[in-house]
Amino acid sequence: MKKIIPLLLLLILLFSSLFLVASFYRKDRVPALSAPQITPAPPVKKEPVFVKPHKPRYVRGIHLSAWIAGSKKHRQKIKQLFAETELNTVVIAVKEYNGEVYIPGVKTAQEIGAYRAAMPDIRTFLDELKKDGVYTSARIVLFKDSIAATMRPEWAVRDASGNIWKNNKGTAWVDPYNRNTWEYNFAVAEACIDLGFEEIQFDYVRFPSDGEVSQCRYSQPHSSTTAINNLGDFLRAARKRLKEKRGANISVDVFGLTTAVEHDMGIGQNIVAMAKEADFICPMVYPSHYPKGSFGYRNPNSQPYPIVCKSMEKASRRLGLDTGKLRPYLQDFSLGYKYTSKEVREQIQACYDMDIPEWTLWNPRSSYSSEALLEPRFSSRYENNRSSETKGSSSPQNAASPQTK
Repeated sequence: MKKIIPLLLLLILLFSSLFLVASFYRKDRVPALSAPQITPAPPVKKEPVFVKPHKPRYVRGIHLSAWIAGSKKHRQKIKQLFAETELNTVVIAVKEYNGEVYIPGVKTAQEIGAYRAAMPDIRTFLDELKKDGVYTSARIVLFKDSIAATMRPEWAVRDASGNIWKNNKGTAWVDPYNRNTWEYNFAVAEACIDLGFEEIQFDYVRFPSDGEVSQCRYSQPHSSTTAINNLGDFLRAARKRLKEKRGANISVDVFGLTTAVEHDMGIGQNIVAMAKEADFICPMVYPSHYPKGSFGYRNPNSQPYPIVCKSMEKASRRLGLDTGKLRPYLQDFSLGYKYTSKEVREQIQACYDMDIPEWTLWNPRSSYSSEALLEPRFSSRYENNRSSETKGSSSPQNAASPQTK
């Protein structure tokens, strides 16, 4: 009996092994369970923002640097200035002439090291301003861009030897004919719209002017005609990309003297041609920037009222039906001649006397003369005066003979 039990156990073990082997090789065996395959969800496509600008009837604005706009301390002062004066518009520097970009989210700016975190929470500030009824504009410098020219040398203006061209101060420019530079700046503008800016204001919409410009070499044959046409093409592309598809208004900064000359000043800026493509034209009519003898004045810098009057008169004659697009930059800083609130207000009055109701003040330190500005309750003085003149006379004021008021 003792010998039979081990034999039975051996037989049972043998049959069990055979059964397991047979089961393994069965063609209809059930496959082992595997980990469930999870199909990743398709990326959520972010719809582009379409902005609906709430532009005031007439812009009365100031320009702010990115560092001031990004400072919580200065923000309170700025908001107070808007609350206590006729100001209703702010222009904020988003991309400067050195190539720095001050808003996040622009891929190329990150790649070339152009991003500076001057105002990482700008969306919050914009929301606060718009809640207070302030119209918001983003200023973007286009083709004067040392960072992009250096980090993307294929974009740069070259000299006769093939090296990157630089002006008298060592600043490089990107080639305005190069469509890659357009795309880069459009990306910056679209990021501004995504943040809530209602207007895109392009600056340095021109070709180089300082230094040995005769040595500049571009990617296309260059002349005054091709330069004017190229900038017009850029603005048309901007209108389609930023205005028609994204809703933003478009303004353009130009040299003050473009209001008076018939040519492009050697930089491609023709105010008449540019006005046809932009919503607003912003000539920088700073009296300090006019050469001696301009409009017959030995020292234009000391004559803020007549210089602005003459500039606006010339601009109106040149623009004709597009005169309503004029929004000049006025001088609120001293350069060779002391400017006080008196000189600032004289420039504003000059605009009104030339029937130009919009303006923006410029100060490189973003420090403005509040004494030159009216209180909110008087902010419609221009409109009221124009209404009274219309009722009292069938003919408009003679723009050629401004009177100081």
